[in-house]
Amino acid sequence: MKSQGIKSQGIKSQGMKSPVDKPGEIWYSITCKENNFTDKGAQAVAKDLEISFLLDFYGDMLTEKQREMIEYYYNDDLSLSEIAENQGITRQGVRDAIMRAQGQLKEMEERLGLARRFHRMRDGLSQICDAAVAIEGYNEQAGSIAAISEQVGLILQIAQQLCEEEEQGTTGE
Repeated sequence: MKSQGIKSQGIKSQGMKSPVDKPGEIWYSITCKENNFTDKGAQAVAKDLEISFLLDFYGDMLTEKQREMIEYYYNDDLSLSEIAENQGITRQGVRDAIMRAQGQLKEMEERLGLARRFHRMRDGLSQICDAAVAIEGYNEQAGSIAAISEQVGLILQIAQQLCEEEEQGTTGE
């Protein structure tokens, strides 16, 4: 079977198979934002990632000003003072707008659950890819049946397509 490279930013994988390491194997490299942090500083980073992630899903539902301020704060890493200066308002006004926008993003997620659904979908696709690669490994050990290898390739290709569609849905492309 030909080696197939499948790359995405939508599925988290336990590992990576590379055609450089073992020619003829199916490989994929799939990554995502991680939210598994343990110390307080890292928890703040995880919270920032959560808001950025929710902004990807629900940003269009915020007012233009709220969206701008929250993007400046979380995505561009500007301070409240820098945003206030750029927007011509007080630091407290920026903070209030950001806090209000955060609350709205979290409320939208509670009601609609799109980000949760996306995480579940991505995790499921990761498990599918891991299982397909394991099946391909078992197939190679058992003498490499071409039909099984083809089906594994098809499974990985479909998982990749679903992942890309889901990614495009969150970014509005």
